[in-house]
Amino acid sequence: MQKNVLEYLENIVNIVPGKAAYADDTTQITFEEVFTRSRSIGTYLYNQGHTNEPIVVFMGRHPRTIVAYYGVVYSGSYYVPIDEEMPRHRIELIFQSLNPTAVVCDQETRGSLESYGYEGKAYLYEDMIQAEADEEVINSIRERQLDIDPLYIVYTSGSTGVPKGVAACHRSVIDYIEGLSSILQIDENTVFGNQTPLYVDACLKELYPTLKFGATAYIIPKSLFLFPLKLTAFLNEYKINTICWVVSALTMISAFGVLEKDPPRYLHTIAFGSEVFPIKQFNLWRKHLPHARFINLYGPTEATGMSCYYEADREFLADEVIPIGKPFPNTQIILLNEDNQVPKQGETGEICIRGTRLTLGYYNSFDKTNEVFVQNPLNKAYPDLIYRTGDLGRYNGRGELLFVSRKDNQIKHMGHRIELGEIESAANLHPDVQAACCIYDDRRSKIVLFYTGSVTTSEMAQFLKGKLPRYMVPNRLKALERMPLTTNGKIDRVALKSSVSQ
Repeated sequence: MQKNVLEYLENIVNIVPGKAAYADDTTQITFEEVFTRSRSIGTYLYNQGHTNEPIVVFMGRHPRTIVAYYGVVYSGSYYVPIDEEMPRHRIELIFQSLNPTAVVCDQETRGSLESYGYEGKAYLYEDMIQAEADEEVINSIRERQLDIDPLYIVYTSGSTGVPKGVAACHRSVIDYIEGLSSILQIDENTVFGNQTPLYVDACLKELYPTLKFGATAYIIPKSLFLFPLKLTAFLNEYKINTICWVVSALTMISAFGVLEKDPPRYLHTIAFGSEVFPIKQFNLWRKHLPHARFINLYGPTEATGMSCYYEADREFLADEVIPIGKPFPNTQIILLNEDNQVPKQGETGEICIRGTRLTLGYYNSFDKTNEVFVQNPLNKAYPDLIYRTGDLGRYNGRGELLFVSRKDNQIKHMGHRIELGEIESAANLHPDVQAACCIYDDRRSKIVLFYTGSVTTSEMAQFLKGKLPRYMVPNRLKALERMPLTTNGKIDRVALKSSVSQ
């Protein structure tokens, strides 16, 4: 039985030692190099007295950063990824919350480490990979490890702005990778194009399947996501055939006509998630890549990546929503209403997740953990944890699970309960709208719609009056040149809400 994610690396290195595992536009690292360097790092850290503790990896978005993650795991510890592109205040809060005794950095980040208030030990990547790996040390660490031991801590921003460290274990990641690999049909010929930062759990979709199958993962330069034509040229140059992107990255390509000019010719698997895919933009992708598979993924960080999937292999009408489908293997989705009962068919309930891919909870925060990792209210017989996502969902007539909205995106306005996502969906129906985001100004009790596209605000107002009940029509419309995005590419709702409250 596999109990450690690094068994993927140890199994594949003898099969494809010289093949590129991780690469970007300037660097590539082979499986043999990943293997030898990570074991050197693990030995070095252990000999410095670091094991079974959180170790920060303070490095940028490079292939060597991934090697550093595995090195921390080889030491018997668990990695905590931090990147300077994260907001400075958030990094400072993470250091305060974590209080780590060790940080792995490189030549690019070493100079700025002290500015974040860190006064502990810092180890240079370039030095550690020169160390000699000690097989006896590595084997003794492995013998003591269990699959329920932590693998990483990923910090989420949280609705309050205070970061929470989600701790995941080897078992939950292994179960996730096994299920995801089967769903995406990953094999040794897979060439990933990574879009997400390496400090969020979304990158798991590329990191560990690459090890499992001997695939290759390219880290796409962040700057290319501002230039859609250059982005697709990169995909074609490196023959990337599988991507797992946030929706906004995909719609940027389709909304600017790039699919007509220079489509990504090698793509055969396109997984997307984190946001609702506007049907208009989705249909453009299907039109220009008719032989590709499109898979909608849904899931929170607290349940180790994605928990549900749906292969979008049929036509969708403009006012439909792509389902999130059904749960991954060995995962159960339970909908619960406000009375902690399963709602009737077609009614909305909170999406709750049950199974082995639940994470360990929030690091050093039992109170917050116990608020959302709770006893299954449908089971009175024995301990049975579920994670309450805070997301609302319902089943359609086909028995497919639909994401409705966040609970905190459900508002009470003019005496009516409103889902802000419904307003966004209506706005996205306009042929000249590229993206839309709706927020609620609590202070002024106003619904505000932000959008990008060539339609005027007066035209948009008239359009929405024909699509929505009067009480749902936004009180304010604001056209933007570009929608603000978070560092991992999702629409930055916090920034939009902040802009209207000023």
